[in-house]
Amino acid sequence: MQQPKVALIVDWLTVYAGAERVVEQIINIYPECDLFSLVDFLPDNQRGFLQHKLAKTTFIQRLPFSRKKFRAYLPFMPMAIETLNLEGYDIVISSSHAVARGAITLANQLHITYLQARNLKYAYEDRFLYFKLRKLGYLKEYLLHKLRMWDRIACSRPDHTIANSKYVSLWTKKVNRIKSQVIYPPVDVDRLIEMSVENKEEYYITVGRLEPYKRFDLIVDAFNQCGKPLYIVGDGSLLKKLKKAAKKSIVFLGFQSKEKVAELIAAAKALVFSGCEDFGISLVEAQACGTPVIAYGKGGALETVTPLTEKEPTGVLFFDQTVKEILNAVTAFENSKDAFTLEACKRNAKRFSNERFRREFKSFVTEKYQAHCNSLAQNYSVLSTSLYKQGISS
Repeated sequence: MQQPKVALIVDWLTVYAGAERVVEQIINIYPECDLFSLVDFLPDNQRGFLQHKLAKTTFIQRLPFSRKKFRAYLPFMPMAIETLNLEGYDIVISSSHAVARGAITLANQLHITYLQARNLKYAYEDRFLYFKLRKLGYLKEYLLHKLRMWDRIACSRPDHTIANSKYVSLWTKKVNRIKSQVIYPPVDVDRLIEMSVENKEEYYITVGRLEPYKRFDLIVDAFNQCGKPLYIVGDGSLLKKLKKAAKKSIVFLGFQSKEKVAELIAAAKALVFSGCEDFGISLVEAQACGTPVIAYGKGGALETVTPLTEKEPTGVLFFDQTVKEILNAVTAFENSKDAFTLEACKRNAKRFSNERFRREFKSFVTEKYQAHCNSLAQNYSVLSTSLYKQGISS
């Protein structure tokens, strides 16, 4: 079989974070692929994971203020993703948490989408976290309604759907009526395990994009009350607001290299996370570093963290997104520190390695592409036979 030509579509490229780690491994599988994105504002010093590829972008890249405010163009994103010219590719892979899976492909192309999250979740249940501008009123609701209508059409465009967790798979089946295969995202556990340390320092840590749905505001309020030292690693739209609310015991470290992040996590008492993560790569990274986690017990955390109630626990789960519950979880962790071991955390994290993801993802794509080619050949054979018979009869 001739080597297929592959196109890889992502929603946007602005920072190296969880979704980008999946993109990195897909590019490692298909290094000759061409890259497409709504916008590409990734800094030069963060492009290594793309093998320094430049994405072919859409008109949103050139709109006013798009570098910092591209999310404001959400109503135009469905149209923008449909403008991508994907002719000439055999396999189209979309890495989607917003509109990437809505790209238009041809009948002879195989389109496989990897759902990085509950797709367009900010147009569904998370809309109350993201859209609080009362002045927009019914216009906001109308635009989100139209976006959900488009998403219902777009979700059926890929030939096959992969979800990054059972949680996302169940969600997309309920919301979009689409079945999906679960392939957990990759985590660089081998590198992180080597960085684990037995002796922990006294600070807690939280890592991620400082965006509304991750509920960093709850963590800040909780640690303001308990006064325990907390490091916050990451950047995002809530940075200024969180800094203003935080007391002196909370330190904001901004964006850090993956090496520095691993060092900070490895030395921390525990990683704290209060968002409903669709998978939660940072939770697995912490465990690979030998660091237990304190996390909201919903979504991917239920699939990646062994709770205190089970044998060889790797973290404490709380089940209400409140400051009180976070404080109770921190207390439970402090009272049970001896129950968590370095080896248990690392052993649990090994289930989510880069090598495992590459093997499962490549196997899935290869299998589906072979079936796709066989189907095309069969259809061509039937069509040729039909045309031949028509020619004889005439």
